[in-house]
Amino acid sequence: MCHDCDQRAAARRGFLSLAAAGVLTALVPAVGRAAAGPATTLTADQALTRLKEGNDRYVRQPQLCLAALSQGRASVAQHQAPWATLVSCADSRVPPELLFGGVGMGELFVARNAGNTVDTATMGTIEYGSGALGVPLIVVLGHERCGAVAAACEIAEKDTQFPGSIGTMARVIVPAAQATRGQPGNWVENTVRESARRTAAKIATESPVISGLVRLGKVKVVAGRYDLDDGKVEFFV
Repeated sequence: MCHDCDQRAAARRGFLSLAAAGVLTALVPAVGRAAAGPATTLTADQALTRLKEGNDRYVRQPQLCLAALSQGRASVAQHQAPWATLVSCADSRVPPELLFGGVGMGELFVARNAGNTVDTATMGTIEYGSGALGVPLIVVLGHERCGAVAAACEIAEKDTQFPGSIGTMARVIVPAAQATRGQPGNWVENTVRESARRTAAKIATESPVISGLVRLGKVKVVAGRYDLDDGKVEFFV
């Protein structure tokens, strides 16, 4: 059965109320207007449960969402209230909306790049999601047999030079590869987990926007790993 795509319209906190509490004050003029309308009513724990339930449906009974797409599009055209931000890999085999059970339009705020890392643009995206749109849950999602992570392990082991910006991208993951080198098990898979954990910690502590919301109990940041073979998502909480 597909995820409930109904609009959750009950008012929660708005962006301006966060500013009044001393969080994100400087950002109000820039992005406050974009949050017009109610945010999601879900807490971070409820959002995480919804992701887990959706992934369970995806594994047990994979199917396309039967919601009328035109109707769904119309319902979110003027306002969005996503309840989870996904920082996931650009790998074509890891589409967040599908692997969490056919999540509908307007429900997930997604940032994707090879290796699911966080640069300035991605961090700004995450901050906008929680700061302006009221997203309570942020998930950094690594996955099995990640090419970017494998490249980072190769750099750590052989100092391989990759062309263009690929090497620069992969080097961000090298510290995680170095930290897991020599541990029992598969080095790449260990690094996938370590990198996701480190990225989640970076979001929660280095972003002044997100760290403030975490301290207030408004936002939770977790890491996870998607298994390409069985379709299951493991959360590190």
